[in-house]
Amino acid sequence: MKIELPKKVLFIINNLQLHGYEAFAVGGCVRDSILARRPQDWDITTSAKPEEIKKLFRRTIDTGIEHGTITVLLDHEGFEVTTYRVDGDSRHPKEVQFTNRLEEDLRRRDFTINAMAYNDQVRLVDVFGGMQDLNHHLIRCVGDPEERFSEDALRI
Repeated sequence: MKIELPKKVLFIINNLQLHGYEAFAVGGCVRDSILARRPQDWDITTSAKPEEIKKLFRRTIDTGIEHGTITVLLDHEGFEVTTYRVDGDSRHPKEVQFTNRLEEDLRRRDFTINAMAYNDQVRLVDVFGGMQDLNHHLIRCVGDPEERFSEDALRI
């Protein structure tokens, strides 16, 4: 499967990869692209730590640096770039632990259809069956639903 990434998203991913890091478009933008919808925004996940991300791009904002999120500004447009992480409560984590494994980052996400990642090199990463759920019109939690909804009641 090929997703047409916007040039700026591709630039960010390629720059991270060029410097030895993994990087993927992730979440709702991947889901929406698969559904032939135009994503509202493009989130990027990476193995690079926040300080490493900041060194690679001229203009950044510490959007949520304590949670691993840096906004990269390209021509006045912002793109959130977040380090792979493991946390118990994805909306308001008490403690964030970075990881170097994409699968661990995807495991903490809410629904299988939002736990997919993409880049042009690897293509679609779908370890929790998001494509199958999209094809069957299912919304299914990653992991235990009670645990996911107790982490963030807004998911309901």
